[in-house]
Amino acid sequence: MRQAQAGDQRAYAELLRETARLLRPFLSRRLSADGEVDDLLQEILISIHKARHTYDGRRPYKPWAYAIAKFRLQDHLRMHYADRLRQAEDIAELENILHENVTETAIDYESISGEIEKLPEKQSTILRLMHQQGYTAKETAQKLGMNESAVKVAAHRAYKTLRQKLERR
Repeated sequence: MRQAQAGDQRAYAELLRETARLLRPFLSRRLSADGEVDDLLQEILISIHKARHTYDGRRPYKPWAYAIAKFRLQDHLRMHYADRLRQAEDIAELENILHENVTETAIDYESISGEIEKLPEKQSTILRLMHQQGYTAKETAQKLGMNESAVKVAAHRAYKTLRQKLERR
């Protein structure tokens, strides 16, 4: 690179060939398509060309080139995944489609609430606090004067009992 900065065209051509040879495996391990690797490699070489005036000849070349390659790869992946997100189905729309195509079940809020009331008092209180009033397990434990892990165990047992009762319907 020092020779290229001094105006040696042959050294510069050789530098770009060697840089491409060096970076191709780096990119191949991170990208799946060969065309993608070639395209990004060209972008990196262009970036190196544009940034060659920033290279400090007293420092090693490879870390400088790899830093540019890493940033260009991150930009490429960011754009690639942003495009995928824009093309993804809207989950709410998908839920609406699925909801229209699925038959209604006999389980509704009232039936679940009724089953919660039939649970032992401590379990029903825990479920009401956590799911109807939005308390965390820690807050529920403090409110009931219990240990947090005991609240979690009681809630788990209540869920299990509820599931069994509702599955029988």
